[in-house]
Amino acid sequence: MMLPRVSSLLSLAIFCLAIGLFSSTALAGGDNWKPVEPSELASKTPVVEKDADAEAIFWEVRLLDEVDSGSPRTVLRHYLRIKIFTDRGRETQSRIDIPYLKNWSIKDIAARTIKPDGTIVEVKKDDVFERTIVKSSGLKLKAKSFAMPGVEPGAIIEYRWREVRNDQIAYYIRLQFQRDIPVQTVKYYVKPLSLPGFPYGMRGKGFGMDLSFNKEKDGYYSATQTNMPAFHEEPRMPPEDAVRPWLLIYYSEDKKLSAEQFWKDYGKETFETNKSRMKVNDEVKQAAATAIGDASSPQQKLERLFEFCRAKIKNVNSEGSGLSAEERDKFKENKSPADTLRRGMGTGKDIDLLFAALANAAGFEARMVRLGDRSDFFLDKSFPDDYFIQTYDIAVRLGEQWLFYDPASTYVPQGMLRWEEEGQDALLSDPKEPVWIKTPLSPPDRSKQKRTAKLRLAEDGALEGDVRIEYYGHFAVERKNANDGDSQSQREETLRSLVKERMSTAELSEIKIDNVNDPAKPFVYAYHVRVPAYAQRTGKRIFLQPAFFEYGAGPMFSASTRKNDVYFHYPWSEDDEVEIELPNGYLPDSAESPAPFSAGPISEYKPSIGISKDGKLLVYKRSFFFGGGGNIMFPVAGYPQLKRYFDVLNKQDNHTITLKQSAATAASKN
Repeated sequence: MMLPRVSSLLSLAIFCLAIGLFSSTALAGGDNWKPVEPSELASKTPVVEKDADAEAIFWEVRLLDEVDSGSPRTVLRHYLRIKIFTDRGRETQSRIDIPYLKNWSIKDIAARTIKPDGTIVEVKKDDVFERTIVKSSGLKLKAKSFAMPGVEPGAIIEYRWREVRNDQIAYYIRLQFQRDIPVQTVKYYVKPLSLPGFPYGMRGKGFGMDLSFNKEKDGYYSATQTNMPAFHEEPRMPPEDAVRPWLLIYYSEDKKLSAEQFWKDYGKETFETNKSRMKVNDEVKQAAATAIGDASSPQQKLERLFEFCRAKIKNVNSEGSGLSAEERDKFKENKSPADTLRRGMGTGKDIDLLFAALANAAGFEARMVRLGDRSDFFLDKSFPDDYFIQTYDIAVRLGEQWLFYDPASTYVPQGMLRWEEEGQDALLSDPKEPVWIKTPLSPPDRSKQKRTAKLRLAEDGALEGDVRIEYYGHFAVERKNANDGDSQSQREETLRSLVKERMSTAELSEIKIDNVNDPAKPFVYAYHVRVPAYAQRTGKRIFLQPAFFEYGAGPMFSASTRKNDVYFHYPWSEDDEVEIELPNGYLPDSAESPAPFSAGPISEYKPSIGISKDGKLLVYKRSFFFGGGGNIMFPVAGYPQLKRYFDVLNKQDNHTITLKQSAATAASKN
């Protein structure tokens, strides 16, 4: 379960500011553009990457914590100057998007183009508008957007803006050093917050790069990197911040603890903090006994307790809880497991701690574990800070092993964790000796797509029939989380979009979407489909791809080269069965099955094609799994081999059989 980060440090800062210990100061720096050097305007070739279409000459950011009307805020002033070398550079850099998050504001945007002859064209304030952008990862962000005027090869564009992050100070802010184009010089100026009696100092930790700070005037410190290559997102790559250089800015006390001592202290603190939240009283004992019922084995008892927490306690943080916004707003903090039991609702943490209390009441030993989120970053245990360890689960000792549970994650099946928390180092809290243990990675058969189709092929190549897709494990969690807050019409539109990505002419009807809010059952799509011209007819022959569920899907990896490792979120499997009723008078002329292949314990592909005795029904079966043995990360050096494997898979999925019109049928039509 993901834990919202709460900053007692921030609260202290706000308090200090509110009582007037700090006054607003003017931001350093003026509003004038920096002079453009003749050499910059005359340059014909990039400095950092020889084939770059555009290159940033510099990217400067000034960061300052300040106060406005008694409220703290972090202000960042950005300034970029970019040289355009090619027409493609002109196309990619002519539209500027400045993304921002809730509670941020983008102000004082200024932009201009300096043409090769020195002519300057400025962007007008009315030309700036707001829109929603979608990153390749699917993340949607608000952005201030504008078009740069008069951009051409040889020109320079530059723009600056003020980014205000309200109601906070620079408490764990990530400062990036890479853009989508190369940058000759990246420089951050950072001014720490200074308050009388404020015990925290600003710290900076670089990731993916060596970094040092230089003292500047007016209380600023600077960090500089030169010749930064462009950053490009790639399909199935590790989290962005695990592969690109960045700087973490945060405030903390300088306790001078080693990483080992820090985690030891932190594990003890976690145990003590949550001890009262796992307190066993008579109510908890009675609830545990009732939930366990006639279960006899330890495993069965834990399963009953898990299902009790999931079925009887509503998660106020979940959209699938059925609680209204008003009910969520009225929710008051639970202070003990007994509170959670009596009220029948709680936060995710309340639910997990109730499970721990019930397990303890039943005679087990249950502890909270803290761990990282590998969708964001891979935990660096050498960094003595809890910033990367903001998730939590419950570990229960069973014999010599620890089992992991998270009933608060509404749709995660028992015996699994969120994929972001599987295969992770987890800190087991303890009053004396906290230790690191590893969470298991669910095998491929736990996250499955089971797909069936009963279809009829028309003589003109149209395919029509009924389809059912069942999603299990992590697939189901993703589908349920994506759909539980949507209306039925929105869910249906999502399905249509998914199908049309592969088959643009597909027509869907009789759509049923089941088990959206059911934590135990698979997420199910069922629908009737018609696909005109699915098969290609040439003369007396029809060419048919039996792998209906892979029809129109391109190769998983299209690029011939790659810069980053390949990272799959979790192991998975697929089981397909497709029945196709063939058109009258057509018989298979060639219906050999595509060849199976495997990568040992990591992956296996097994397809088969069968024809009924009367030749009227084709049955295609396909089973595939990947990630066996916990293999989900592959080094970039092995990319060519991995690409070949999935290219062969795509080729086999595109296997085509030939149907030939029988002589008798052909004669009857002549």
